[in-house]
Amino acid sequence: MEGILKELQKLTEQVVNFTPRAVVSLLVFLAFWFIGIIIKKIIGRIGGVLAPGKKEVFNLMGQSVKGILVVWGAVMALSKMGVNITALVAGLGLTGFALGFALRDVLSNVLAGVLIMIYRPFERNDRIIVTNFEGLVTDVDLRYTTIQGENKKILIPNSTLFTNAISVLKTER
Repeated sequence: MEGILKELQKLTEQVVNFTPRAVVSLLVFLAFWFIGIIIKKIIGRIGGVLAPGKKEVFNLMGQSVKGILVVWGAVMALSKMGVNITALVAGLGLTGFALGFALRDVLSNVLAGVLIMIYRPFERNDRIIVTNFEGLVTDVDLRYTTIQGENKKILIPNSTLFTNAISVLKTER
C-alpha cells in the first residue's frame, strides 16, 4: 500500500511540474496560429486593394505564410515542453527535401500557375493555342489551365503553358 502511495505522489509531482510547461506551450502555439490568421487576412486585404485582379496570388501567399507560422509555432511549442527539437528540425529539412524531389512535377505546375496568375499572358475567355491544343480558356488554377476545345475539355498543366509558346488568337469578352 505504501508503494502505491509513493508512486501516486510521484505522478502528482510530475503532473504539477509538467502542467505549466504544457500551458505555456499551448499558449505559444495558439499565439503563432492567431498571428498566422491575422497576417493571412492582412495579405489578402492588401492584395484586394493593390491588385484586385491578382487576389488569388495574395490568398496563396497568405495561406503559405500562415502555414509556415503554424509549423514554426508547433516546433517552438515542442521546444517549450522540453522536447529536443534539433533532430526534429533536421528531420523536417530532410522530409521537405524528399517531398520536394518526389513532387517536383506538381510543384513546378503550382509555381507556373502562380506565375501565370501574376503575369496574366492570357485570361478567361481568351482563345489560345499551345502544343497542338486549341480552345477557349475557361479556368486557370494552380495546377491546370482548362480550355474548352471542340466538344472536349482539355486540362493543360501550367508548367507546359509556362515553358511553351502560347498563341492568343482572339479575345471574346
